[in-house]
Amino acid sequence: MSDKVAKLANPAPLGLLGFGLTTVLLNLHNAGLFQLNTMILAMGLAYGGLAQVLVGIMEFKKGNTFGTVAFTSYGLFWWSLVLLWVLPEISFLSGFTSPSSTATAAYFFMWGLFTFAMFFGTLKANRALQFVFGSLAVLFFMLTIRDLTHNPVLFGNITFNTITGIEGVICGLSAVYLAIAEVLNEVHAKTVLPICPTK
Repeated sequence: MSDKVAKLANPAPLGLLGFGLTTVLLNLHNAGLFQLNTMILAMGLAYGGLAQVLVGIMEFKKGNTFGTVAFTSYGLFWWSLVLLWVLPEISFLSGFTSPSSTATAAYFFMWGLFTFAMFFGTLKANRALQFVFGSLAVLFFMLTIRDLTHNPVLFGNITFNTITGIEGVICGLSAVYLAIAEVLNEVHAKTVLPICPTK
């Protein structure tokens, strides 16, 4: 029997891209660039949802508890978010109503709390990953405030949701950056894009 162990690919960039691209697109909507539509729903189901769940399974096989919990959870977050939007629109499920703003705020608050706790799991990783989780926790708490305050107008035509959307785009792009950095750094066997490891 050969002593060689097959090298497994790093699935994390796929999960980060699924999360990052979907987050950017949703928050471009929050920032007011376009209406909520099937493009966002499809991304939430496929790349944001399915891709991250598959990555979570791959991280499980690698023995990475943090990656398993993070990617699987956020993949299921996207599926649950799409269901929150779609279920009330299905005619034969007339008993299901859209959540109130208070219920939606509670939903985002719990995800913010989860993300804040997971942030502490990034402290031994790299600064780029810390930024992704830190900015995501802020995003969830901003979404909570938006729904509790009914999206107040801050100045001019700028609402709190617009600012939240901009923060969400930054968060999503940071995940995209980290994903591309991990791919390019591995391909070139050197630091092409820095991620600032803590060690």
